[in-house]
Amino acid sequence: MGFLDNLRNSQKNNLHSDWKTLDSEAQLEEIIKGSHERPVMLFKHSTTCGISAGAKHRLESNWDIDPEKMDFYYLDLLNYRSVSNLIAEKLDVIHQSPQVILIKDGKAIYDTSHHAINAEAVNSALKAV
Repeated sequence: MGFLDNLRNSQKNNLHSDWKTLDSEAQLEEIIKGSHERPVMLFKHSTTCGISAGAKHRLESNWDIDPEKMDFYYLDLLNYRSVSNLIAEKLDVIHQSPQVILIKDGKAIYDTSHHAINAEAVNSALKAV
């Protein structure tokens, strides 16, 4: 097993304490409804991709987003591809991986992917709305 395999495996189930796992289409519907009360961040992650692991690490290593102000959901898109497809359909975003999507009032207000994923950008997007 190589270095990247070790990195992927160590991060696969090592979720930041604020993440909630997104694993069903019904749950996605509830999350979208809940975004009318407070913003939601979805992180779509491919557990076998080094770029995705790096994006997750970048996001979590600079984590300064108050969990009292936003809900955080993690989607293992390899195991829940149908949920990922529904996200693209319901929120009118192009599927990408890795991807961060901010939802407010039932709509995607920000999305980014790959190397552009970082906590500063998420904070800036939240302050802009």
